[in-house]
Amino acid sequence: MLLKDKVAIVTGGSRGIGRAIALRLGQEGAKVAINYSRSDHDAEETKEKLSQFGINYLVFKGSVADQGFAKEMISEVKRKWKRIDTLVNNAGIIRDRPLLLMPEKDWDDVLNTNLKSMYYTSKAVLSTMIAQRWGRIINISSLTAIAGRETQTNYGAAKAGVIGFTKSLAREIGQYSILVNAIVAGLIDTQMTKKLPREIMAQLKPLIPLGRLGRPEEVADVVLFLSSDLCSYITGAVLNVSGGEYM
Repeated sequence: MLLKDKVAIVTGGSRGIGRAIALRLGQEGAKVAINYSRSDHDAEETKEKLSQFGINYLVFKGSVADQGFAKEMISEVKRKWKRIDTLVNNAGIIRDRPLLLMPEKDWDDVLNTNLKSMYYTSKAVLSTMIAQRWGRIINISSLTAIAGRETQTNYGAAKAGVIGFTKSLAREIGQYSILVNAIVAGLIDTQMTKKLPREIMAQLKPLIPLGRLGRPEEVADVVLFLSSDLCSYITGAVLNVSGGEYM
């Protein structure tokens, strides 16, 4: 097993890409902690799947955009499992509108959840990872960050910030054998992409050379690699998982 006895935290881990990541890391031996902030139904489904695979897990309800919650969650994981090896900053929301019509709250909510939360969670795990002289921080960005998408100025700004955060933190903490990388996800078949209007999807799908949407599991496999000892000399990288939509 690639992650035997490791401890991983996956934010936004109750559905979609986050759920797939939690399951994949757990299947490779990691103890997995996830958080969610909305759907109890999704969280229960994820618990069932984690249990089916015999994965040791913790589930927390709350938003990582809340600094107090984020710190408390990470403290509890450390208290229970004595270490933290991998942090996957996956939590994200969308509030799509043309900028001219976008309320400030929609801007703030997206920036706080998709970007500022990473400040809270990453800062909270650093002392543990530095003491261990080993750690992996993996940040989920989006194709919108580098290619742009109309009605997503808030989302694009946040996800571009994820890339800048990743590169700067990688330079800061590489001396402690902590690797920090980002994944740029393209169109992945999740509940979030299912909310896209049909006409928008019809325009976007032909842009993908592989001719299909990605599966959450395909992102999870990349996270697994970045979390493991197979990845030992990659940091500050931005890996494109988009089926070739962006090259």
